[in-house]
Amino acid sequence: MIEKRFRHLQRYKDIIVAFSRNGLGFLLEQLGLNDLHIIPKRKYQERKANVEEKTLGERIRLILEELGPTFIKVGQMASTRPDLLTDDIIDELEKLQTHAPPFPFQEAKAIIEAELGVPVGEVFAKIDHEPLAAASIGQVHLGVLKSGEQVAIKVQRPNIASKIATDFEILKELASLAELRIEWAAQYRAREVVDEFASMISQELDYVVEARNSKRIRKQFSADELVKVPEIFDQYTTSKVLVMEYVEGVKLSEIIEGMSARFEPKQIADHLARMTFQQVLIDGFFHADPHPGNVLVREDNQIVLLDFGMVGRLTATMKENFGMMLIHMIQEDTAGMVEYLLKMGDTPETVDRSALQDDVDLLMDKYYRVALSEISLADAIRELFHVVQKHQISLSPDYTTLAKTLLTLEGTIEQLDPDLSIIEVAKPFGKQLIRERYRPKRILRETIGQITDYIELFSGFPDQVKKVSSVVKNGRVRFEITTPDLDKILKKLDRISNQLSFAIVMLAFSIIMVGLIIGTALVGESTVLWSIPAIEIGSFVAAFMFLWLIYSIFKSGRF
Repeated sequence: MIEKRFRHLQRYKDIIVAFSRNGLGFLLEQLGLNDLHIIPKRKYQERKANVEEKTLGERIRLILEELGPTFIKVGQMASTRPDLLTDDIIDELEKLQTHAPPFPFQEAKAIIEAELGVPVGEVFAKIDHEPLAAASIGQVHLGVLKSGEQVAIKVQRPNIASKIATDFEILKELASLAELRIEWAAQYRAREVVDEFASMISQELDYVVEARNSKRIRKQFSADELVKVPEIFDQYTTSKVLVMEYVEGVKLSEIIEGMSARFEPKQIADHLARMTFQQVLIDGFFHADPHPGNVLVREDNQIVLLDFGMVGRLTATMKENFGMMLIHMIQEDTAGMVEYLLKMGDTPETVDRSALQDDVDLLMDKYYRVALSEISLADAIRELFHVVQKHQISLSPDYTTLAKTLLTLEGTIEQLDPDLSIIEVAKPFGKQLIRERYRPKRILRETIGQITDYIELFSGFPDQVKKVSSVVKNGRVRFEITTPDLDKILKKLDRISNQLSFAIVMLAFSIIMVGLIIGTALVGESTVLWSIPAIEIGSFVAAFMFLWLIYSIFKSGRF
C-alpha cells in the first residue's frame, strides 16, 4: 500500500490539495493521508474563499470537478444512487458536466493510424481537423470514407485508459481504508461500489463494446421509423477508434433551451418515454444514459440515439420482478411491492419483513389518492431506495442503472412536457409484461423446461445412489445436526428422565415393602428367612437407595 502511494505521489498530492481547499480535509485525517507529509502544511491548510458557506454537496462537486474526468464520471454515476447518498448531495452531483478541451488533430491522426494499421488517407477521403465535440474520454471528428459515406469518427484521448486506471487504483485503496476506519463506509461497502464504477467505466473505454451495444439497440428499433440509431462500420472500429454513420440533427438539449417551433416537444416527450419502457420492460436491454446531450431530433420529430458506452441489462426474471413491483406500486398494493422488492435484492436473513412493510406503507400513504399525473416516479424511486437501504437490502447494479435511466428520463420529460406522467406511459407496458408472463407458449416452454430438469434429475438418480452407497460402505458418512436450543432441550430431557427414575424407585420401593408384609402375614410361621429381620434390612436398603437417588437428582439441579 505504501509502495502504491509513492508510485502515484503526484496524484495523491492533487487529491489532498483538492479536499483541503474545499473544506473536507478532515476526511483525509480520518483516512490517515495527512501522515504522508508529501505537501507543505501551509498548502494543506489553504482553503478557497467562502468555502464554509457552501453545503456538503457543493464541496463534493467542486472537488470532483477539480480532480478531472475519472472523478467527474464517478460523481455522475454516484448521482444515480439514492440508496447511497442523500437528495441534497445527489442534486449537486447531477450538475456535474465534463468540460474537456480538445486534443490536437495530429495526436488523433496518430491514434487512428496506429489502430487501423494504415495511413488515414487509405481509409478516409477527408477528416475535419476541428472536432465536432470533445468529452472526457474522447472526441469526435467529421469525416468522409473513400467509398463516399459521411461518418463520425470517435477517437479516444491519448493515455486516458492508464490515467483512469491510476485514479481507480487510488480510489480502491481509499475505499478500503475508509471501510476500516469509517463506520458508514463499511456499512455501504465502499470498496464494492468503487469496483462497480470501475467496471462500468472500463466498458466505456472499449469502443468495440460500445459498437456492439449500438448494433443491438439499432436492431431493436429496426421497425420503428421514429427512432434512429447510426450504423456502425465494423471494419474501421477498434477499442480506441469508432467509426459510425453521421446523422444530422438538433441536440435535444438545444430544443429544451430554445423550444424551437420546428419541433413538437409533447410528441418528443411521449415517444421518448415509450421508447425507454419498450427497452426496459420488453427488450431488457436499454440505453442507460439518455440525457439530452445524447439525443438528437430530426425532422418529423424522429429521435436519434447516440453514445452507447453505458447500457443496462435485465434478465427475464429481473424484468418481471421490476415490472410487477411497478404494477403493485400503481395499484397501491404494498404487500405485493414488498414481495417483489425482496426478490429484487440480496436480502439479509435478519431483515424485519413487518418493519419493511410498515415503511413501504408510510411511503405509499404519501401518494394515496394522488393522481398518477401528479406523481413523480423519480421521487418515488428515490424514497423507495432509501427504504431499501435502511433495511440493508442490496440491489443488483442493474437495478441502480435502471433507476438512473428513469430519473434522467423523467427530468428530460419534465422539461419537454410537464403534464406527461411517465407512470401512465408505463402502464400498458406493464400489462404487456403480465400477458407475456401468462402466455400459453411461455407456460408450455417453462413446463417443458421443468420436465426436462426432472428427467435429468431422475436419470441421474441411480448414479447418485451408487455414489452415496459407496461412501456409506467406506465409512465416510458424517452427520452433523445443529439445533439452536439444543442445550435447553437436553436439560429438559434430563429433568424428565430424573423424574421418571424417581417415580420408578418409589414404585419399586412400594412393591418390595408390600411383598414382604403380605408374605409374612400369609406364612404365619417362623422360618430361617423370617428369623432374619428381612423387612428391616429391605427397608433400610430401599431407603438408602431412595435417599441417594434424591441427593443425586437435586445435586444436578435438573429436577
